[in-house]
Amino acid sequence: MIARYTRPEMRELWSDETKFRCWLEVEATASEVLAEAGIVPVEAAKAIRERGNFDVERIREVEAETRHDVIAFTTAVAEHVGPESRWLHYGLTSTDVVDTAQALQLKKASTTIHVGMVALAEVLKRRAVEFKTTPCIGRTHGVHAEPTTFGLKLLLWWSEMQRNIVRFEAAAEDLRVGKLSGAVGTFGHLKPAPEEEICRRLGLKAAAVSTQVLQRDRHAAYVGALAIVASTLDKIATEIRHLQRTEVREAEEFFSEKQKGSSAMPHKRNPITCENICGLARVMRANSQVTLENIALWHERDISHSSAERVILPDQTTLADYMLTKATGLIDKLMVYPARMLKNLESTGGLVFSGQLLLDLAEAGMLREDAYKLVQGLAMKAWKEDLVFRDLVSAEPAIADRLGPEKLQRAFDYHRQLANVEVIFGRTFAEHQATT
Repeated sequence: MIARYTRPEMRELWSDETKFRCWLEVEATASEVLAEAGIVPVEAAKAIRERGNFDVERIREVEAETRHDVIAFTTAVAEHVGPESRWLHYGLTSTDVVDTAQALQLKKASTTIHVGMVALAEVLKRRAVEFKTTPCIGRTHGVHAEPTTFGLKLLLWWSEMQRNIVRFEAAAEDLRVGKLSGAVGTFGHLKPAPEEEICRRLGLKAAAVSTQVLQRDRHAAYVGALAIVASTLDKIATEIRHLQRTEVREAEEFFSEKQKGSSAMPHKRNPITCENICGLARVMRANSQVTLENIALWHERDISHSSAERVILPDQTTLADYMLTKATGLIDKLMVYPARMLKNLESTGGLVFSGQLLLDLAEAGMLREDAYKLVQGLAMKAWKEDLVFRDLVSAEPAIADRLGPEKLQRAFDYHRQLANVEVIFGRTFAEHQATT
């Protein structure tokens, strides 16, 4: 991933230095466990642990000749270990090290991403409560529908993030596995017991069955879970972009005093963070497709997945970390305009209460079909002639005779339609408390 979208922690995690350190940790831990089992000399395991080291440039130099990264790595480490290096990598195949070490990197990445998800959820919850009863117009198909509250929008996003957290935790746990079962997964040179102990010491579980590689359905689920997280962020950012449009302007990104929106138009305040999130979400969804393709490998292993994973696993975790941080700042500093929300809600002269008026007329004895035809006719007249719907309704004898001034006023009261907001908040919080 390019530096622009990479935070320092993820940059370090996916560096060659960290990757090879994880490889060395797998090798050293394996040697220690095998030494305790009497398979490898204790002195050799000690030498590998204490003297095992490498230089990244040396590894690259050897790989240029061997065209094999693990052999280049073991060669570089052996130069530091000395004669005992003949026990380095004993009984292992390359992917035993690579897949198990990669699980260590993904475990660390998952911890960072989880922190970011929780942080975003906390900000969403705080701002949802802040705007719990702030009325705004709800839109369907981009058209005014019925009143809602801005807090409910935020609550919906918070609830979705709770599901994302649960989904991601499950995928990360499913990927917290290693394997040291050999070239085709049969433990042809080592036994299952050392594998289990090695993985335990590394903070992993041993895959019950594998080929030469861990099966890639695990990685597909993990990358897919992150793609869903990205799609939630895309959803949030898309909504804010719409709300920031000049003719809507119900909410907008924070815009600092020194910030510039356009090189040509000084008045511009563009939703660049939201657009950034929406664009990167497309990359993350595309990465998910690649992991699905990686599930099908030839027989007990080929390396068609390997080159793709060198790109998408660092990129997916790095982008998730970056986007979560950006989204958290976006929501935390989001500028919200309740007065504009109310103005937009009332801008159609009460058209958005047509559904309530329909129900009230039916309750007052008018056939629903007749009520619908009457209300729709007045609504279309208001649309076409730019009239106030509420005034047309008040002047219509067939309506006034059935409802009267008090009931008619109540039909246009948005507080009536928002009476259950508190209940929605309560049951949403309760639902997620029950699942955590």
